[in-house]
Amino acid sequence: MPGYKVKYETIAIGSDDYHIRSLLDRQQYSDKDGEAERAGIPAAMWPIFGLVWPAGVYLAEIMATFPLKGRRILEIGCGIGLASLVLQRRTADITCTDLHPLTENFLAENLALNQMTALPFHRGSWAQTMPELGKFDLIIGSDLLYEPDHPQLLAGFIDRHANDNVEVIVIDPGRGNHGKFSQAMVRFGFRQERAWSDQQPIRATLKKGHLLNYQRSAA
Repeated sequence: MPGYKVKYETIAIGSDDYHIRSLLDRQQYSDKDGEAERAGIPAAMWPIFGLVWPAGVYLAEIMATFPLKGRRILEIGCGIGLASLVLQRRTADITCTDLHPLTENFLAENLALNQMTALPFHRGSWAQTMPELGKFDLIIGSDLLYEPDHPQLLAGFIDRHANDNVEVIVIDPGRGNHGKFSQAMVRFGFRQERAWSDQQPIRATLKKGHLLNYQRSAA
């Protein structure tokens, strides 16, 4: 038996329902062999991966209608994988990555609950070099900028895994680090597309925060 409790819920995205297994609440914790601690995940952050967050629902809502043709897509910090489930149902070319040692298990369970086939998953940190991951045309993520060092680490990771022509969408619920992230992205040659993001409606699932959109094109 795992040392944590889970719950099952159904989340409506567009006209579809998604069945999700998530942690029961933010009080859950189980790291008996110290794997999460060795990966740099403190006890207070341990359950973050396994919860349904408003920013994650917002990202999934955007992905339900976002243009996908010909794009190889990466979800960073996928957690329970809601946005990736939406993309998988749309038969997108989607790959997932996360640092938490239990993410792959939760993602696999949620794919099975929705009668979907497995997705490529790579576990690792943003500081790592992961050549096996490859490069992508669309990179997405939600609620990623928790710590002061995250903006630079995340921007560097995106830079390493971005194709010459790439679009990036990050949903940030207002944790205070989005400005530094945008500065780091600009240093890596990305331009922030305010016109597109400013035109997107703020869903009821996200009461505050920012929809961050960046693009970079081959010279």
